Amino acid sequence: SLPDLDLLHDPEDELLCANLMDVVQATLGRAPLGAKRCSRLLMPAQLLAQVRTELLRLACSEPCGLRGALLDLCVEHGKACHDVGHIAVDPAVVPTFQLTLVLRLDSRLWPKIQGLFTSGPAFTPLKLSTGFRVIKKKLYSSEQLLIEEC
Repeated sequence: SLPDLDLLHDPEDELLCANLMDVVQATLGRAPLGAKRCSRLLMPAQLLAQVRTELLRLACSEPCGLRGALLDLCVEHGKACHDVGHIAVDPAVVPTFQLTLVLRLDSRLWPKIQGLFTSGPAFTPLKLSTGFRVIKKKLYSSEQLLIEEC
């Protein structure tokens, strides 16, 4: 319930999550998605806010909060899922849970045709969809996986 979540809220996690979102955006900015071109993935502000809220929610029941997370960052493109990064939220803390954040490329027409208008091996910016999936796996328990789709 909401009052219980307020009791478990850690103000340090807010700042840590803001820093984590900066690292996620930097990682996406240099993501190699294709053999011929590198792509710069752009994370819309709405997606950033949704992911931040979800990560904080999933971390609030963990012994070390968000500091105990390992974050695997993946981008879904069609039927393929590209691994773009692994982030230890706080390398000084033994991880207690693993989050796999699966982001999706925007499926509207412009990302599909914009490559026709550029020449050479320049970076192609691709916008991410606001839909995503988070898979949580506790590393200290035999509980089943928790999959959240937003």
